Amino acid sequence: MHELVQLHHLTRTEFLRGLNGVSDDDARRRLEPMNCISWIVGHLAHQERSFFVAWPRGEEPDERYGRFGYGRPASQSPLGEVMALLHEAAAEADKLLDGATEAEMQRPVVSPDPAIEQENLGTRLARNIFHYWLHAGEISAIRQQLGHGP
Repeated sequence: MHELVQLHHLTRTEFLRGLNGVSDDDARRRLEPMNCISWIVGHLAHQERSFFVAWPRGEEPDERYGRFGYGRPASQSPLGEVMALLHEAAAEADKLLDGATEAEMQRPVVSPDPAIEQENLGTRLARNIFHYWLHAGEISAIRQQLGHGP
């Protein structure tokens, strides 16, 4: 397995570990201006689905995911619902990523977003890894504000 894919799996695992002990009520609480935890989970599911499933097929993610895209309105979806989306997107993304070779990591990838249309699979994977860590930190801050322990 490519080293970036291994790092991606570790990152996703650590992100999920940061959700341990979060109730559905806490996941839906929005401490503005931040989004709530459940929206963040849906947002990461949307990016995984877009980057590694839908866009490579020349599609856009369906609305179950699209409602969590960048710039979409805040929502307080049930935690179980967005966790199911994240697990579904991750399982499908892993079909592409787990077998990716170094040559495939260098291959240009399809994107409907002109800002990232020049990326290759490795760059896109790195972008997703950094995005997970950014939101893991945000969730940690939200958890602290909600009174969760370390």
